[in-house]
Amino acid sequence: MESNKKTQHSTNTHTKEPSQPDDRYPIEEVALVVPETDDPSLPVMTFRAWFLGITSCTLLIFLNTFFTYRTQPLTISSILMQIGVLPIGKFMASTLPTREYKVFGKGFTLNPGPFNMKEHVIITIFANCGVSYGGGDAYSIGAITIMKGFYKQSLNFLCALLVVLSTQILGYGWAGMLRKYLVDPAEMWWPSNLAQVSLFRALHEKDSKSKSLTRMQFFFIFMAASFVYYALPGYLFPILTFFSWVCWVWPHSITAQQIGSGYHGLGVGAFTLDWAGISAYHGSPLIAPWYSILNIAVGFIMFIYIIVPLCYWKFNTFDARKFPMFSNKLFTSTGHIYDTTKILTPQYDLNIAAYDNYGKLYLSPLFALSIGSGFARIAATMTHVALFHGRDILKRSKSAMKDAKLDIHARLMKNYRDVPQWWFLILLVVSMAFALLTSFVWKKDIQLPWWGMLFAFGLAWIVTLPIGVIEATTNQRLGYDIIAEFMIGYVLPGKPIANLLFKIYGRISTVHALSFLADLKLGHYMKIPPRCMFTAQLVGTLLSGTVNLAVAWWMLENIENLCDVEALHPDSPWTCPKYRVTFDASVIWGLIGPRRLFGAGSMYRNLVWLFLVGAILPVPVWVMSKIFPEKKWIPLINIPVISYGFAGMPPATPTNIASWLVTGTIFNYFVFVYRKRWWQKYNYVLSAALDAGTAFMGVLLFFTLQNTHHNLKWWGTQPDHCPLATCPTEPGISVKGCPVF
Repeated sequence: MESNKKTQHSTNTHTKEPSQPDDRYPIEEVALVVPETDDPSLPVMTFRAWFLGITSCTLLIFLNTFFTYRTQPLTISSILMQIGVLPIGKFMASTLPTREYKVFGKGFTLNPGPFNMKEHVIITIFANCGVSYGGGDAYSIGAITIMKGFYKQSLNFLCALLVVLSTQILGYGWAGMLRKYLVDPAEMWWPSNLAQVSLFRALHEKDSKSKSLTRMQFFFIFMAASFVYYALPGYLFPILTFFSWVCWVWPHSITAQQIGSGYHGLGVGAFTLDWAGISAYHGSPLIAPWYSILNIAVGFIMFIYIIVPLCYWKFNTFDARKFPMFSNKLFTSTGHIYDTTKILTPQYDLNIAAYDNYGKLYLSPLFALSIGSGFARIAATMTHVALFHGRDILKRSKSAMKDAKLDIHARLMKNYRDVPQWWFLILLVVSMAFALLTSFVWKKDIQLPWWGMLFAFGLAWIVTLPIGVIEATTNQRLGYDIIAEFMIGYVLPGKPIANLLFKIYGRISTVHALSFLADLKLGHYMKIPPRCMFTAQLVGTLLSGTVNLAVAWWMLENIENLCDVEALHPDSPWTCPKYRVTFDASVIWGLIGPRRLFGAGSMYRNLVWLFLVGAILPVPVWVMSKIFPEKKWIPLINIPVISYGFAGMPPATPTNIASWLVTGTIFNYFVFVYRKRWWQKYNYVLSAALDAGTAFMGVLLFFTLQNTHHNLKWWGTQPDHCPLATCPTEPGISVKGCPVF
């Protein structure tokens, strides 16, 4: 255990750097929420922390892996463990023996005193490994699933294990290398962590006496309210997720339903009363800073209410009216669903003759434009970070910031020994060696040659820093799956597995790196010794990766026809919709390839110009910020975040994003400006309470009702009652259930 003192009972000795006139923390939200004190005597890596941390990580990774294959996938967040371990930790503190034992000449006790906040934080760090890996970001397991379950490869278990672990450890290596750029600077404040900090303080600190509710009372009241309320949109009255009243007024108008549908249209007038729907794609709107919300709003309004309507109704761009306005499905030229099995060889290569005979692949107009926005977004990110943050990055690279003034939290963290950089370098080299080993030993299964691996490593190294800067300052993670798939699809056409693995090493390692960096900043705020953080993250990574693969492998070997929709019973719960999307992507980008979709003479050729557009757009903003330095709002214009206003659609819907924008504006502008004391005390606690209550009820509903097929069927459980929203409007196009013009 690492602390300056070992105490039988934790003391209240707090250290605080003496305040100076110019010592005000530069980020107001952080200054209002994060305590500027530390108690170095608190034990961290205790027996309780190890036991509850490993248990939480193992349980979460097991459950998240198991449920990700189901027709109704479920992700269990770490916040459930964060709350659940608190009473267990306090129970252990009151019952475990306090006797001290000698281990290798050093004193050790099962019970060093009261269960403290730093133990709680380190347990949550363990638990986060079980969510970020087993939940929404389990792409390496997705690759294994697609290789075994979809392409029916006889994959070697050791090869699979090396792929899984090398992806994770590679991300951890990137995180360690980028700490001084994305964790140490005060400007890199990672807004998502403030909700965690508020929750920890609410659960452990006693508020000063006042007539208002304490943060803990507030948290449990709103968690209970959120828990009870989610039974409505989650089971009893799902129509609350998307309330599309426009379709009820015009039940026979395709145009009205395209405009008003919350699921398949522009969502004009539609709204959601479901916290899960509001926070589904951009995270909690209570966490995002106001300038980030405003940038996203600009992009969203421009895209959804100007560009898409013009492309669809005015110009019929990409033969838009042959297809639904909003869909992530693939289509033929006649508006029907594209059957990819008709163009595959038995070896899952492209059958060129069959492709030429069957016809080209088409996308819905919003989906095509969303892909184009991805091209612009990655180019804009590189330019924006180079212009606005390049000088500071260069200074840090030259170690010119060593003697720079440290902020209050960095000075407090100087009390603890840092992690040497060579520790992370070793992990980086080992993970790369594992990855390269797979490309040499299992070349036919992997499809990605050694130089493709090196290409992926280089891409990850280039983009992790600029994307990290954007997330650390705006709370928006700019994905670049499409770019990774696009690049390797040109270099290695007709290789779907190679495309999939390149995305994993070139993009998903960045996703994991950003998750690790966010946790490192949380440890920075909560004054967790860096070597304790290193140990918890590394052990959690190795444990989660191994358990993740073991569970997935067992299911793939023992559940008959897992993920094979054609061979399964219609009521089977094992249809793997999450991995079907990944499989389709491997077909689009790896099998058919970007040359056929975006090459010379293709319909979507002009979307490639958005690379150049994205690279240029941040330049005038930067120039204006230099010409008018007194205009502090100009540097807040963030082109990558503006382009993020139409990212992720589909599957995200305009109603998801619009409701997120409205909610974020209410709390992070009006409440922040006019009720700042309330915002300071309760805003992030409310976010955590809504997340926790929704998650608890979601798990309860799944296990007690949905998992046993006790589903309600009535008007309020149907989709948004806009059946015509998916209909094409091009004359002569005939689709089942739709009128022909």
